[in-house]
Amino acid sequence: VMNLLPVIDNFDRAEKFASDKTVEEGIALIKKQFTDFLKKIGIEEIEAEGKEFDPNLHNAVLHEEREDLPENTVIEVLQKGYKLGDRIIRHSMVSVNA
Repeated sequence: VMNLLPVIDNFDRAEKFASDKTVEEGIALIKKQFTDFLKKIGIEEIEAEGKEFDPNLHNAVLHEEREDLPENTVIEVLQKGYKLGDRIIRHSMVSVNA
């Protein structure tokens, strides 16, 4: 499973940088098919953005100060985390409001 996660990371990156609408739509369809497969085998993305930082789920790699958010809130997800049931496969790498 760990070997599959970089594939979904690359789909996320490709979506961000696709310059052609048709290519962007194609990437989105393939990514959806892949994420549906992951869900089917029980792998779920860990929700992080806007949530309270939880060291059991998140790995804080950046700290920023934003007055519009409560302290200890995840500002941005730099790399998605995943879990299988209650087992963490990979922690989310996040930026947290200090």
